Amino acid sequence: MEILDLIGRKQELFLEDICKNEKELSVCVASSSFLVIGGAGSIGQAVTKEIFRRNPLKLHVVDISENNMVELVRDIRSSFGYIAGDFQTFALDIGSVEYDAFIQQDGHYDYVLNLSALKHVRSEKDPYTLMRMIDVNILNTQKTVQQAINKGTKKYFCVSTDKAANPVNMMGASKRIMEMFLMRKSEEIDISTARFANVAFSDGSLLHGFDQRIKKQQPIVAPNDVKRYFVVPKESGELCLMSCIFGENRDIFFPKLSEDLHLISFADIAVRYLGQLGFEPYLCESEEEARELVKTLPETGKWPCLFTKSDTTGEKDFEEFFTSKEVLDMDKFHNLGIIKNAPTYDNERLEQFQKTIAQLKAAKAWRKEDLLHLFFYMIPNFGHKETGKYLDGKM
Repeated sequence: MEILDLIGRKQELFLEDICKNEKELSVCVASSSFLVIGGAGSIGQAVTKEIFRRNPLKLHVVDISENNMVELVRDIRSSFGYIAGDFQTFALDIGSVEYDAFIQQDGHYDYVLNLSALKHVRSEKDPYTLMRMIDVNILNTQKTVQQAINKGTKKYFCVSTDKAANPVNMMGASKRIMEMFLMRKSEEIDISTARFANVAFSDGSLLHGFDQRIKKQQPIVAPNDVKRYFVVPKESGELCLMSCIFGENRDIFFPKLSEDLHLISFADIAVRYLGQLGFEPYLCESEEEARELVKTLPETGKWPCLFTKSDTTGEKDFEEFFTSKEVLDMDKFHNLGIIKNAPTYDNERLEQFQKTIAQLKAAKAWRKEDLLHLFFYMIPNFGHKETGKYLDGKM
């Protein structure tokens, strides 16, 4: 499967920037030690492979998913082999006492990269998963950056999201609040982050779902009115590593918009995807029709598809990597832009956020409305729209 073709591109985005800076990048990685948190997710695996292939002195990878970690190791061994440095993986929950013990016993790294996240808009449908999103995206970031400070780490990198720019969903807002907390911590340690587009065929994404539907002989479903920017997994790894190594304190890296990076709808990608597999899309009128036709249509060279308008909570009308109020450096790199930040934050709001979350947890009782109210307190112009419909209620 040629992913670049599917997203309407001919070449990788960051080739020029990587080639121009490869010598400095390789020298830095080869003389440094790294901890990658959330390293077995799609972006985490991409970052881990970018570091590994440049022969670091130490590379430790932590992720809660034991199965994904196994695949990461198999992938690395099969693609790159071995390095002289210390490469180890640990199947740990970073919110656990086991992780704390691991950091206490070692924990000495030049660079800590945090790629862990709850990234799905669908995760905000219930108050319990939403609280876990706050834990993973905000509180665990607070915890791991403090541990990095305590251990004398040189640089802390954390992945953000394009959805943090003028957020309209709780996931994007959680990452925006995370950025606020990082601004405060940036007075104690150098921190850089990255906002970027959807990673094509990342675990759990709609495009990854296309693969699953074909394997399971099920219809392809996609919105026809939602357009997004896409990067391929390798590009996500390169962007994160470039920000980690070359980003100055408080820098947020993002891919520049160009003729190479353009909006494309999920339905258009579905059509291209099916074409690569030798199928024509057959447009259905309902879920029932699609489920019924998938039993017979594929043998005729057609695949049942349901392309509909999006009406679920949290969908943003358009994507953006920065806001009109943010200061940009568009000259340092060819295809990488940088948001330059001053250490501005509202300490009172940050303290109130932590206090309120602690109170709700202690009571073991909270509603989605409680968390939504707190998010509006943190982000007064939060553009959240509640439609009452969620992706879990659709095929």
